[in-house]
Amino acid sequence: MSLVKPRPGILDVEPYVGGESSLPGVNRVVKLASNENPLGCSPRAAEAYRALADQLHLYPDGGHGELRDAIGGRHGLDPARIVCGAGSDELLALLGRAYAGPGDEVIYSQYGFLMYPIVARTAGATPVMAPETGLTANVDAILDRATPRTKLVFLANPNNPTGSYLPAGEMARLRQGLPATALLVIDAAYAEYVIHSDYEPGTQLVDAAPNTVMTRTFSKIHGLAALRLGWAYCPQDVAQVLHRVRGPFNVTAPALAAGVAAIEDQAFAERSRQHNARWLAWLTEKLRALGLDVPPSAGNFVLVRFPDNPRLNADAALRHLNARGVIPRRMAGYGLPDSLRITIGLEEDMRLVAEALGEFMA
Repeated sequence: MSLVKPRPGILDVEPYVGGESSLPGVNRVVKLASNENPLGCSPRAAEAYRALADQLHLYPDGGHGELRDAIGGRHGLDPARIVCGAGSDELLALLGRAYAGPGDEVIYSQYGFLMYPIVARTAGATPVMAPETGLTANVDAILDRATPRTKLVFLANPNNPTGSYLPAGEMARLRQGLPATALLVIDAAYAEYVIHSDYEPGTQLVDAAPNTVMTRTFSKIHGLAALRLGWAYCPQDVAQVLHRVRGPFNVTAPALAAGVAAIEDQAFAERSRQHNARWLAWLTEKLRALGLDVPPSAGNFVLVRFPDNPRLNADAALRHLNARGVIPRRMAGYGLPDSLRITIGLEEDMRLVAEALGEFMA
């Protein structure tokens, strides 16, 4: 046996597993497992990426200045308080590394993103799960679990995989009730898809207090998942901490260029938002008409809950969809073995899903 051992707790981490993307013997696969943008990315972003093909020998801008300026200009934020990363995943991990460690606790909601407990454990901290109510984060349950040992609270708003969200008033109540020494991290990866007037992505809470961070991603509405690009809006002190723990060139030059172009192409983002709103409502209605339980979703996906019946349960539905070339995301790893998550895809994809599940439920 090797005498070289990882730090205690590392081998207790269950590695994150992404959505499947292929099916044996199936030529045309409809991948609806990873909440990707079915429209792709902005043509302007793709062109900006290609334009750097002859500059791959050069280091990128380690300060991410042009992208931070573009993000700040678009959202009305101070660029000095924006930190970019290789996806928002990296930023979540950096926050865990910088603010939590052995003896500390990290709170996350019951059906929150699987990366949250992973971040806690890899930092040496203890993950603490707060139960949800009706597949929605429960502010009182989170506050009940907060102690002087609480250093981070991760909350996705809207939440993946349930699609639920907390309105601005509840988020403000959460922040007010948490210890001042606990950093609230609002993961707003799906913010651009939300159409509800009582929603606020987190910028107001970041501006109001020195202990809140909002993270965002280019992987969803901007369609740049392959480039791994995200950003955080932070209090100035937190931004400086993140700059100290991140790598000096943690975002590639092609990703930075594509990100600037994507932010500037708001017509593409709006087209993506409208497409999602239309087909999210359409698919929800069709699946509910089949007798399936489809909770309201504020993201670019639906959670579909199946009966407790071996012939009609989620595993059987998965097999049936796979046989039609459709790959949804199984939810057993999230503690929802009765559910599948289905990304909103192109029109033909949505019609195929509705037809296939109509066959299945017949």
